Amino acid sequence: MAVPARTCGASWPGPVRTARPWPGRGPRPCPDPRGPASGPARPLLLLLPPLLLLPLLAAPGASAYSFPQQHTMQHWARRLEQEIDGVMRIFGGVQQLREIYKDNRNLFEVQENEPQKLVEKVAGDIENLLDRKVQALKRLADAAENFQKAHRWQDNIKEEDIVYYDAKADAELDDPESEDTERGSKTSTLRLDFIEDPNFKNKVNYSYTAVQIPTDIYKGSTVILNELNWTEALENVFIENRRQDPTLLWQVFGSATGVTRYYPATPWRAPKKIDLYDVRRRPWYIQGASSPKDMVIIVDVSGSVSGLTLKLMKTSVCEMLDTLSDDDYVNVASFNEKAQPVSCFTHLVQANVRNKKVFKEAVQGMVAKGTTGYKAGFEYAFDQLQNSNITRANCNKMIMMFTDGGEDRVQDVFEKYNWPNRTVRVFTFSVGQHNYDVTPLQWMACTNKGYYFEIPSIGAIRINTQEYLDVLGRPMVLAGKDAKQVQWTNVYEDALGLGLVVTGTLPVFNLTQDGPGEKKNQLILGVMGIDVALNDIKRLTPNYTLGANGYVFAIDLNGYVLLHPNLKPQTTNFREPVTLDFLDAELENENKEEIRRSMIDGDKGHKQIRTLVKSLDERYIDEVIRNYTWVPIRSTNYSLGLVLPPYSTYYLQANLSDQILQVKYFEFLLPSSFESEGHVFIAPREYCKDLNASDNNTEFLKNFIELMEKVTPDSKQCNNFLLHNLILDTGITQQLVERVWRDQDLNTYSLLAVFAATDGGITRVFPNKAAEDWTENPEPFNASFYRRSLDNRGYIFKPPHQDSLLRPLELENDTVGVLVSTAVELSLGRRTLRPAVVGVKLDLEAWAEKFKVLASNRTHQDQPQKCGPSSHCEMDCEVNNEDLLCVLIDDGGFLVLSNQNHQWDQVGRFFSEVDANLMLALYNNSFYTRKESYDYQAACAPQPPGNLGAAPRGVFVPTIADFLNLAWWTSAAAWSLFQQLLYGLIYHSWFQADPAEAEGSPETRESSCVMKQTQYYFGSVNASYNAIIDCGNCSRLFHAQRLTNTNLLFVVAEKPLCSQCEAGRLLQKETHSDGPEQCELVQRPRYRRGPHICFDYNATEDTSDCGRGASFPPSLGVLVSLQLLLLLGLPPRPQPQVHSFAASRRL
Repeated sequence: MAVPARTCGASWPGPVRTARPWPGRGPRPCPDPRGPASGPARPLLLLLPPLLLLPLLAAPGASAYSFPQQHTMQHWARRLEQEIDGVMRIFGGVQQLREIYKDNRNLFEVQENEPQKLVEKVAGDIENLLDRKVQALKRLADAAENFQKAHRWQDNIKEEDIVYYDAKADAELDDPESEDTERGSKTSTLRLDFIEDPNFKNKVNYSYTAVQIPTDIYKGSTVILNELNWTEALENVFIENRRQDPTLLWQVFGSATGVTRYYPATPWRAPKKIDLYDVRRRPWYIQGASSPKDMVIIVDVSGSVSGLTLKLMKTSVCEMLDTLSDDDYVNVASFNEKAQPVSCFTHLVQANVRNKKVFKEAVQGMVAKGTTGYKAGFEYAFDQLQNSNITRANCNKMIMMFTDGGEDRVQDVFEKYNWPNRTVRVFTFSVGQHNYDVTPLQWMACTNKGYYFEIPSIGAIRINTQEYLDVLGRPMVLAGKDAKQVQWTNVYEDALGLGLVVTGTLPVFNLTQDGPGEKKNQLILGVMGIDVALNDIKRLTPNYTLGANGYVFAIDLNGYVLLHPNLKPQTTNFREPVTLDFLDAELENENKEEIRRSMIDGDKGHKQIRTLVKSLDERYIDEVIRNYTWVPIRSTNYSLGLVLPPYSTYYLQANLSDQILQVKYFEFLLPSSFESEGHVFIAPREYCKDLNASDNNTEFLKNFIELMEKVTPDSKQCNNFLLHNLILDTGITQQLVERVWRDQDLNTYSLLAVFAATDGGITRVFPNKAAEDWTENPEPFNASFYRRSLDNRGYIFKPPHQDSLLRPLELENDTVGVLVSTAVELSLGRRTLRPAVVGVKLDLEAWAEKFKVLASNRTHQDQPQKCGPSSHCEMDCEVNNEDLLCVLIDDGGFLVLSNQNHQWDQVGRFFSEVDANLMLALYNNSFYTRKESYDYQAACAPQPPGNLGAAPRGVFVPTIADFLNLAWWTSAAAWSLFQQLLYGLIYHSWFQADPAEAEGSPETRESSCVMKQTQYYFGSVNASYNAIIDCGNCSRLFHAQRLTNTNLLFVVAEKPLCSQCEAGRLLQKETHSDGPEQCELVQRPRYRRGPHICFDYNATEDTSDCGRGASFPPSLGVLVSLQLLLLLGLPPRPQPQVHSFAASRRL
């Protein structure tokens, strides 16, 4: 008998046992606690292939237990497979349920999903829905143009002359610091009564329109009052549109003056902070007001641009970026003597949300130094616009230059790049308070079909960074009817609470002429829009005939999804569209790239592909076969697709014409039958119009039963297909109870429950008491076990979900169970379908004990094998559980069963959290493959604000010496500071919060973010495999084998004796991420197409209106007055905005 070796770290508890023999070397020695010492090289034995090691495990001279041989572990695996299969055959009732369906063959018909016909019908229905909205849009646009043309401009119009409903009036009356409260509003504001309308998710008044005016626009200005005057006539058109089409939702006119008039009237959703909503910055308005843009923004960062002026420029650039949509392309560069991009983008990139974020962050890093070199800036911009080797908008081309002033006109640059055709418009922005001559800046804009703007302070930024759209609208107006084309937007969040919508837009033109024979007016009046809720479009798609894993989706020309089951933004910012690419909504592969391209090109197609899909709970990856079929939606920029698994080609349609049978089956839904027939959960579907929904399934079932006592399944107010299938499946699952479950003793096989779930919406759990611990979704189509069972053959194990941050499972009263489920495949003639899933719920603790017995060397049920002192034995999972680790891990890498009692409460955790060393070895040996992807719809907790107690962000703070210096008081810096502080009191969110937060709803608590997801799934290894975790004296042997007809991996390994070779831990949980590197992504942009129309040139355009400077010299008296007001804490009210387009806006 060999002398036992010292174990590492501590002595083994319990009786003395013989140490494990180390192959060829006797018992395994402990590592030297002083660390590795120099000596002979590691034995060559460790480098041998694992299969050659196995004969050495029982080397001569070794005694007691050795690591089990491969054939032994294969034997254990077969026993486990047989036990699982036997239990499922007895209790699952797969074969019996097949027979029940066949016995009831006269009660249902088998219908076929014909993909091409289905997708064409749905596309036609969507086209008809949108066409009705288009007709309403055209009526509104025509009426608006006629009303404005007939309107007579009034110079002396007064506030009291105008009567309208101010959507923000109620909120302003409640706010003692509001503008109107302070000065006493002279406007005759209507007070309306409202009724709740579920279609709008809001209280509305159908007799009036509502008006919203941005906070930074003076309501009493002549331009605004005239706008309110003539748009009042739109009210009757709105009402008539609704009479013709009662399904219409918001009808909106967004004026180029900033006024929004919408119908029906509803109070404005006032945010907690200042309301910065301006219709001209909404995605739908921007898209409707101009054609796509290629824009290069150049920023003067010479030494004269410092302090407050540079901060104004940074804010201006960010606001300018917000006027761009996904149809536009942009780049931003800074210049002094040289020009260089502010970010990693070296060419024009799509102005999507993520690219604009890169620009905004990069702009903050701009530093002023050097001398001004306009030539360098403009040459860089023209080179960018002339680069034809990249994807771009290929429509409006423009350069936006921000500077504090200069003398150079760079005429030679314009002659070289832009004259005589002047295909690139130049917009110049004089930023900050200074005494420079602005004539060169005006000249640049006027000679290049652009416009000159001044931004003296922060209050002028928003309005002057969006007015350029009026200039771009000129060719559209001059094009007349050719430009009157309806465009449909990306998905975005409705500002009035309707949820996700798309909007049809139509530009409204000014048809007036200044006099007989005068040139046609070039101004765009605004954009007309009509919303369509995504839910209304979804209702046109088939829901339950496609099965749990079939679905309809739609994309636009950018490849962004309009419809998709994975379009689920956790939080939305209504300043930006919801842009989820089809390849991000699903797991990307080459086949899907081809499908996406074909759909964007407006083609029809069909393709069967093998692809990866995430489980509903995002813990698993399955490799599946899917059939994709797609067609364009005519008269729109959208394309519709249908996805079907092969097993969803057919579906069952109940035919319960026998009312007596209906009543009989219906009785099995009554709670009084649950004790004998098992508890029934019904899917919370829209069975009837008057059915009250509830998140509590017991209450929902009660509501359902009460309604069914009043109506029949054939009632016109009910969905007969859903009701008949529900009642049929109630009867069929009851017969399963009667034939299989009722006479079986679940305790014999340590089962907590048996269950069946069906396409018809029934989940029956037996016995009734097991329903108390049932946590699966009552809608089978939304239950992960159901969908995965359909996609995978064999038995699918699902351990309870455990978060690594939560406490371990409570193993009290044997209530913790592991689900095992399998699909019921039904063959009727040559038609195959899977209408149900059946399964059992294993008692975790009892099956852990059973697992140890099945993976042991027992020859009799109650007699564990004992190894004599002089005999040689192989270790097993029962007797040697202190030396041998035996586990079952599912295909996602989550622990299902273990022979280690202390690991039972870790069942359901990712195995790397249990044994990181072993999980890494399984991954490195290809038992598992990793899939990483990004969730662009996640919600994250807001970051706490930094620098608490410091000055507002972006504000120049003067020193005491400055305040005592009279010269400082009369300087431009002081004047600019007072303007900034003045606007800061009103628009405090500009300094203290992100604009998105300021405009967000009061309920907003989280912000959208990107999360990196990592899932694991079975790799290419499908056979029995032996290996060694090579770690010197701490090495471990392990064996792994897939269990046939299951999603389980059986692993047997030596327990680690030391932690000297702890490897890196594999992570499975979601982690916060910045997403893939944008600088690399733009080098290989995804395929897209822009709108097919472009209006960027008209020979008759009058470019003489190109902006003029307005000088407001500082006044010491005004400055002192403002300072006194600030010191006294009395916020002055905003003055009417004066900007260069005011005169042009005479209506």
